[in-house]
Amino acid sequence: MPDGQESAVVRVLDRIGDLPAEEWDACAGPNNPFVSHAFLLALEGSGSVSAEAGWLPQHLALRDCDGRLLGAVPLYLKSHSYGEYIFDWGWADAYERAGGTYYPKLQCAIPFTPVAGPRLLIHPEADRENTSTVLIASMVELARRHKVSSLHVTFATEQEFQEFGDAGLLQRIGMQYHWQNRGYRDFDDFLADLVSRKRKAIKKERRQVADQDIRMRILTGDALREEHWRAFYRFYLSTADKKWGHPYLNQEFFLRLGASMADRIALVVAEKDGQIVAGALNLIGTDALYGRNWGCLEDFRFLHFEACYYQAIEFAIQHGLQRVEAGAQGEHKIQRGYLPCETYSAHWIADPGFRDAVEDFVKRERLLNAHQMRALEKESPFRAED
Repeated sequence: MPDGQESAVVRVLDRIGDLPAEEWDACAGPNNPFVSHAFLLALEGSGSVSAEAGWLPQHLALRDCDGRLLGAVPLYLKSHSYGEYIFDWGWADAYERAGGTYYPKLQCAIPFTPVAGPRLLIHPEADRENTSTVLIASMVELARRHKVSSLHVTFATEQEFQEFGDAGLLQRIGMQYHWQNRGYRDFDDFLADLVSRKRKAIKKERRQVADQDIRMRILTGDALREEHWRAFYRFYLSTADKKWGHPYLNQEFFLRLGASMADRIALVVAEKDGQIVAGALNLIGTDALYGRNWGCLEDFRFLHFEACYYQAIEFAIQHGLQRVEAGAQGEHKIQRGYLPCETYSAHWIADPGFRDAVEDFVKRERLLNAHQMRALEKESPFRAED
């Protein structure tokens, strides 16, 4: 595939369905299920993502002179900051108190998904440097045409973080907690890597789940049926109610996800007396398991930790996956083997004065995050190296 940048054409798409799945996925690659055409189509096709929901698709598609897709970007025009997990509410409040209009804004992200992954989807045969330059410039140009206050790229890869920084965007670092597979043979092998006190605590938690006569299963592929998704949706709504949150995703989304991506799903279900009482949704990448949503209609001691963390670790070990990413926030994950790691975002701010203020903020925030990560690393449950 020739570079073709001199005569390349960038098109803005207001529906992911306007681009063939095979073209999008050739650029997205197989590693991360959240940037797949099927996942984004399930969001849009279900109505979970729409202009009415405050997420107007504005995806970019870059083609060469022969019409071949060089790259694409998942992009949205947003009227709020919900469902992003890298928070800019303070920025919006400060800008509007100063007389500015923060919304709408452009958001390069996977809606409702705090999972790091590629945001510049570049065909493997395209020239990466040239294509990324064109895509970033096109994102900024679209922001200017829409006359928005800002453009935000959240949960990007570390390589993209540098590319956006080189293009002049502000760089922001956040933090999540991930479990790393150190070549464990099984869960007991993982436990042996922990200090005695933490090892005993995890064993106690798992034993108390079993003592409540709860049976754990992981469903994937053909084992997933519509009844499982309808049950899981009830759990999902229950979690939103308990947290006074808004259920961003509707039942149709989960049904579509099961129909189009069953082989990339690991649904943990907890059963008691033959009935499913809780569930945890994971998506499977080529080298990672991604924990997403969890829910339970009743209170069972330690079931959340079993369903969301320990079952995920066992699945990752059994399938040779290198890590488990268990979503945003949660220092309680550390004692269960999930250690802090950096996440990356980049931000373009139209107003020069506001940009200076945000730049100062992210610099100070980065120092605070670095200090916090050093402190949290001391809480590691793993045995010290000999």
